[in-house]
Amino acid sequence: MAASVSELSGLGLLTWVYPPGLVDRVVAACGCAEQRKRLLPARLVVYFVLGLALFSPAPYLEVMRHLVEGLRSQGLLGAWHVPAKSSLFRARQRLGSEPLRVLFATTAKPMATEATPGAFWRGLRLLAVDGTCWDVADTAANEAAFDRPGSGRGTGRSAFPQVRMAALVELGSHAVLDAELAGCRTGEVTLVARLPRSLGPGQLVLADREFLGVPLWQAFTATGADLLWRVPANRVLPVTRQFCDGSWLSQIRASSDPARNEPIVVRVLAYRLKDQLGEDAAGGYRLVTPAGCRPGGVRAGLSCVARNDLPSPQWIW
Repeated sequence: MAASVSELSGLGLLTWVYPPGLVDRVVAACGCAEQRKRLLPARLVVYFVLGLALFSPAPYLEVMRHLVEGLRSQGLLGAWHVPAKSSLFRARQRLGSEPLRVLFATTAKPMATEATPGAFWRGLRLLAVDGTCWDVADTAANEAAFDRPGSGRGTGRSAFPQVRMAALVELGSHAVLDAELAGCRTGEVTLVARLPRSLGPGQLVLADREFLGVPLWQAFTATGADLLWRVPANRVLPVTRQFCDGSWLSQIRASSDPARNEPIVVRVLAYRLKDQLGEDAAGGYRLVTPAGCRPGGVRAGLSCVARNDLPSPQWIW
């Protein structure tokens, strides 16, 4: 990404990712097509909002000027002048959020190929689920919609409202395949529980330790995708069957009372990392995968995947 919008020749590249015909179809499907000719047609406003997100925090008028330059170079705009900032505000309000949501859902597809480094393992496409938060403008509307987190000082609150997002990401390309957004008081697990809709066979889904729970595990395994999830350090996973590769079968439950819940059988993989001197680093790691995972090199192969690709917010975002 360029350091500033002024370094760009224009934002016409957005029309390559989101062709005008597709944008027009999405706008029409959402009922946002114009009934009369406007200075700011819905198609242009869609590209404008995408430009604002891509080059934040560039000012409205600067983004629009460079957007117009790019579109005009492709013959998509004739004689046209940049409207006042107030007109841009009103145009965004008319458009709303639904066309952007539908456009994302229509175009969020895997981008990696077999030749993409880190994209596949033994024929399985590598994906990860994780979450992040970011500040939004300090307005009454944003506070009402998203709330503010605590300040970390006991009684205060953050200076800015925050949005929380959980996403399904393709590791090889970092492409976001699905996402759920909510206010900062909504937990990551709640949002991640909506992502199995985008999963299926032929995928290996990685997740960090905060997501390991029976309801979420069942929802993800029901899709046919393979899973490899990290285990919290305090989680007890007794051995019910030991394998020669060092892994073992164990059980996880939704409740500590065995009479209340049927156990879920998982295969546990434990490993340690080496430090720069080649010595075992402090502590170890445990991963779980469905009990019926593919045999042969499970411990070595899957641990290798996790060492390189187990997600963290800093790594993905």
